[in-house]
Amino acid sequence: MQLFYNSEIKQGDSTYFFDKEESKHIVKVLRKKEGDKIFITNGLGFLFESEIILASEKKCEVKIAKETFQEPVAFYTHIAVAPTKMNDRLEWFLEKATEIGIHEITPIICDHSERKVYKIDRAEKIIQAAMKQSLHYYLPKINEPISLSQFVKLNYEGQKFIAHCEETDKKSFKNEIKQNEKITILIGPEGDFSTKEINLAIANQFIPVTLGNTRLRTETAALVACHTIALQNE
Repeated sequence: MQLFYNSEIKQGDSTYFFDKEESKHIVKVLRKKEGDKIFITNGLGFLFESEIILASEKKCEVKIAKETFQEPVAFYTHIAVAPTKMNDRLEWFLEKATEIGIHEITPIICDHSERKVYKIDRAEKIIQAAMKQSLHYYLPKINEPISLSQFVKLNYEGQKFIAHCEETDKKSFKNEIKQNEKITILIGPEGDFSTKEINLAIANQFIPVTLGNTRLRTETAALVACHTIALQNE
């Protein structure tokens, strides 16, 4: 099954028009024709099974034949991660985390961040492509960048963790995870969080944790955290 994404299609729609760019891709590149089936999600849990009724490169139209809804999972994964110096490393994380089933990502700017500015336009496209490729019907949310000092003061429900490398008392992340909970975890830059940031997070009820016995790169640590949450909720 090949999956298409559009946020505008909604429950109860009987027909739908693709925009010019998507229409050209469907008709000219994929060589779809009238009568062919098209599967679409709006990223909100719905799958729309449709049939092409007008195979035009400028305005491909489909008729919705069936719609199904996938109930969301009981747990929720929110990774707050410092943008890496090289964009492709964070983009790798976004792609793989979407495949695993992450729900929300927030880029956080830290004292030791090598990248202080991060634009999410390309990140959104990567997440959309990964969602379609992995046949997920929920589109992960990516937030605008925020400083860590601001982020930790926000009122997030569920369990809150900070993974850092300082030689202090830390708990095992996988052992602390509760099933069917909303989980937020902070992943720092290559230079780790500053002591000040760690203390600020702890003061705001973030539990210090370790992800294992080895030191991981930022994007690897973020993916390990995402995968660990998914495994603990199987």
